[in-house]
Amino acid sequence: MARVLVVCTGNVCRSPIAEGLLRAALEVRLGDQAPSVASAGTMGWEGSGATPEAIEAAAERGVDIAAHRARGLRSQEVLAADLVVAMAQEHADVLRNLSPASTFTLKGLARLLEAMPRPGLGQPDEVLTSRVAGADDLRHRGFEGNPHDEDIMDPLGMPLDTYRAIAWELDEWCGRLADGLFGRHPARMGSEVD
Repeated sequence: MARVLVVCTGNVCRSPIAEGLLRAALEVRLGDQAPSVASAGTMGWEGSGATPEAIEAAAERGVDIAAHRARGLRSQEVLAADLVVAMAQEHADVLRNLSPASTFTLKGLARLLEAMPRPGLGQPDEVLTSRVAGADDLRHRGFEGNPHDEDIMDPLGMPLDTYRAIAWELDEWCGRLADGLFGRHPARMGSEVD
């Protein structure tokens, strides 16, 4: 089974929310064939729970992250991942030293996939591998996307409304990522903008 790793700084706000939202988006499309999704932090607060605000904001988007426990980033986990999704460029820069071809920011990868032809049919693991390789190739051919909008803001220490805004943003981008990897979910097709 393919593995996706979502990375932020402390693994208590952005990446746990994104992990839950991306897992849900992939499971809706692929059921029990969905890639596994995990998260970690470059400076993970080992063993800490997600912040109460992150838990509440995720729950409002339909994802339960109450049992989440923060983990620090481990190089073997990065190397074992088929796709590494960073919440900000600073995380991607650290991760690219370990796994350059499979590391992207969430927004950057979604934009790359949207610039590619729609995904074909096939086994989810093969489709994921093919789409990630295609995105890496497009990136190396000079596709810039929007280099001024790569990061998901860190809400740590901010009020609940900021967490809600971040959870909404993550939900949108995780949906776009899942669409770009495996095709649009029928419920999202009606909202497609040409």
